[in-house]
Amino acid sequence: MKVTSSSSDSSTIKLVQITDTHLFEPADGTLLSVKTLDSFNAVVAAVAAQEFSFDAILSTGDISQDHSAGSYQRFAEGIAPLNKTCFWLPGNHDFKPSMQSVLPSCQIEQIEHVLLGEHWQMIMLDSQVVGVPHGRLSDQQLQLLEDKLAQYPQRHTLVLLHHHPLLVGSRWLDQHTLKDAENFWQVVEKYNNVKAVMCGHVHQDMNVVHQGVRVMATPSTCIQFKPNSDDFALDTLSPGWRELELYCDGNLSTQVKRLAPGSFQPDFTSAGY
Repeated sequence: MKVTSSSSDSSTIKLVQITDTHLFEPADGTLLSVKTLDSFNAVVAAVAAQEFSFDAILSTGDISQDHSAGSYQRFAEGIAPLNKTCFWLPGNHDFKPSMQSVLPSCQIEQIEHVLLGEHWQMIMLDSQVVGVPHGRLSDQQLQLLEDKLAQYPQRHTLVLLHHHPLLVGSRWLDQHTLKDAENFWQVVEKYNNVKAVMCGHVHQDMNVVHQGVRVMATPSTCIQFKPNSDDFALDTLSPGWRELELYCDGNLSTQVKRLAPGSFQPDFTSAGY
């Protein structure tokens, strides 16, 4: 599949990442006292109100909290007003059969490889390990990564997955990282065309450079995890999303946007979820 630029500068691709929505089939489903459908809809409305004419939506997992087909239908209905193709992949909370049940009738794609304009490609990896919160890339997923990097050496590459491939400095979250991440980085370092890696999972903003590759995580549309906390802790920051611009020379610019301060505050006495 190919995404074309809608910008006046046709060489630039613009993307919006909306991640970790944790939706339920019931409209009033809550996660740590936050009604996740309401916070998700508020983020979508804020994205629509921005003066950022983007080309596609990226959703990097944990779309559902209850595994129901109805939760995925709510996501599909929720992003419909944005009128752009959404590319999604599974997180540890997702149930792939339910995800796939809504695909034939909506603007969502669950595919492994996308050509972004004339200069970029996107590789979408499945890091889910069923039944556990941590992630791992199978030999098949690592081979997919290597094959596409080798097949399109001239294209700058954006890699997406759910689990964080770098530790974030929170002991409780880093138990649930991408296990065997060194295998992932060994593939990446063999090629010079990976420019950025994007993930979800950690419910916070991360933007660092590792081995010359920009690695980004993005706030959730519902609850936020407090950075650098050894034990489970929630942050007071509001739900958010990420905007990303990919340039023809391989550079990129990005920023995290959030709802107004104080929006959708969780139950701070919670010891986990």
